[in-house]
Amino acid sequence: MDCEKCGAPAVMHAAYSGLHLCESHFCRSVEKRVRRRVRDDNLLPDDATPEDPQTWVVGLSGGKDSVVLTQILHETFAEDPRVELVALTIHEGIEGYRDESLDACLSLTDDLDIRHEVVSYEEEFGLRMDDVAREDPEGMAPCAYCGVFRRDVLSRYAEALDADKLLTGHNLDDEAQTALMNVFSGDLRQMAKHFDASLGGFEDRGEEHADEFVPRAKPLRDVPEKEVALYAHLRDLPTHMAECPHSSEAYRGEIQELLLNLEENHPGTRHSIMAGYEEFARIVAEQYRGDGDGPDLGECERCGATTTRDLCRKCELVDAVHEADAGVETGTDAEVESD
Repeated sequence: MDCEKCGAPAVMHAAYSGLHLCESHFCRSVEKRVRRRVRDDNLLPDDATPEDPQTWVVGLSGGKDSVVLTQILHETFAEDPRVELVALTIHEGIEGYRDESLDACLSLTDDLDIRHEVVSYEEEFGLRMDDVAREDPEGMAPCAYCGVFRRDVLSRYAEALDADKLLTGHNLDDEAQTALMNVFSGDLRQMAKHFDASLGGFEDRGEEHADEFVPRAKPLRDVPEKEVALYAHLRDLPTHMAECPHSSEAYRGEIQELLLNLEENHPGTRHSIMAGYEEFARIVAEQYRGDGDGPDLGECERCGATTTRDLCRKCELVDAVHEADAGVETGTDAEVESD
């Protein structure tokens, strides 16, 4: 098939729009959607100036999503003195996986000449995800631990870097999956939190707790996952495509399969879900703001993180892993002594 914009050979067919696009027009389409999202969500406020620029921290994992996001943002704002991009990479401690993706991050940031910070769970918490997956003191999927640890590190380092925004590479599939999971759970407060935390435009979010967290944004969330992967391939970007060996989010996997089947049979399903969900989440967020029934936020008595409990969930999990590891070591020593 030929590109419907210029007649050149097409490299993709978007079933949800019916368009066949060549390499050039496809790449421009992806870039246009990201830039439109930046504009529509008001990521760059009117009061940003070269003298007082915005600092945007991008969570860069080395996977296709974060690499594509970083590339497009750099090309968009490299000559704009009102924006400073900082890439933040987290090394979880997964042998044979994160080292390779870190290489991709280093290659990209070197090519783009942007500031790049690398932190690790080992430095921050004294543990590695390989150890967490082995011990599993809470009987949870490794992704559950990692999600808590990652959110903590991203938030703390975004604040330490004096970030105005924290940007992540969530794509359309990611957000549609989260939307369905929230709807199926029936948790309206979670939907409201989702909107105010990262889904709504910055002019539409509630002000409650706004000063306690670096605001997040997802400029890639209008682009389907396969299109992100195709863009990375066509632009020959340094990406690490392997899946994490500890990935085991069974429920999200079911939702992912459901969505893929729906999209195949009814193109445009993901876009429709997000259009309806975002409006619904906005209404719910407005309903719950300032009602006084939400949990009170305080500080973790150990690390100072914002939390609703005495000890934040991250500190609880770190303690649990270290206690389990100490128990294993003690048991091993006892066996040796008895021999």
